Amino acid sequence: MNMSSRETTHCVTHFILLGFSSSPEMQLLYFGLFSAAYILTLMGNTAIVCAVWWDQRLHTPMYIFLGNFSFLEICYVTTTVPNMLANFLSSSKSISFVSCFAQFYFFFSFGCDEGFYLCIMAFDRYLAICRPLHYPCIMTKELYTGLIIFGWSCGFILFLTPVVLISQLPFCNPNIIDHFMCDPVPLMMLSCSEDITTQLIYSAFNAVFMTGTFLFILCSYALVILAVLRMPSAASKRKAFSTCASHLAVVILFFGSVMVMYVSPGSGHPGKVQKIVTLFYSVITPLCNPLIYSLRNSEMKAALKKVFWAEISVLKT
Repeated sequence: MNMSSRETTHCVTHFILLGFSSSPEMQLLYFGLFSAAYILTLMGNTAIVCAVWWDQRLHTPMYIFLGNFSFLEICYVTTTVPNMLANFLSSSKSISFVSCFAQFYFFFSFGCDEGFYLCIMAFDRYLAICRPLHYPCIMTKELYTGLIIFGWSCGFILFLTPVVLISQLPFCNPNIIDHFMCDPVPLMMLSCSEDITTQLIYSAFNAVFMTGTFLFILCSYALVILAVLRMPSAASKRKAFSTCASHLAVVILFFGSVMVMYVSPGSGHPGKVQKIVTLFYSVITPLCNPLIYSLRNSEMKAALKKVFWAEISVLKT
């Protein structure tokens, strides 16, 4: 493994993303479907961000966290979907080495931030429902501002280590990734040598992060549900359960699909299964989240109606 091996490892300057292999007609159909999903995702999450920004009634920690989460969703889908759409119309389907690892870093950093934001939102609901009298004293502007900064920055700090480790692996030809994005599992499979240490560190990182955040959220909502069941008022119970149900639905959608893929990257999921599961949490979940959060929340629905009619009046003038 000397000169020839080193030359082999340095020759990979780009990767080929196979994506969804099919006929040109099907590629155009996929382009249309995913373009529509992407536009609807941007519209839905932007509407929530605007509603939180413009409506004074939504200037509370719960909705400020939700507005940040929706903006995070926009960033999250934009790291992968535009490149996937371009590949549907491209014959080469190539991505440079640097662009591939940049996509890997930003996609998983934003995904990690989403996990932290779901924890923050669960903690906020726990305080509001289980400690209602102390909530204004605990959830001060300083605390929720700090939580917002924490939620945005943690993923970028934590995901530096896995990205650097995987980028240092020796990559050989063939440089074909059977995926629509630069996913770490197929990337590690392209390495010239099997690096058990990197795989173990990556698996341990994912297991600790996902298990820790998921258990924190479940414990928070378990305490919330117990507190709700003790409420004397039926109206209060309905309102609390409605809010928690939407949050839990998003948690299950996000963590359910992510855990299938990344807690055990060596488990050998078939390529088609990897792509479908990744598609679910990277495209479908961000598309559904605005509907989940708005349909069960009367305050958010009222604010979104104001945003909608404001846009209509602007278009008419």
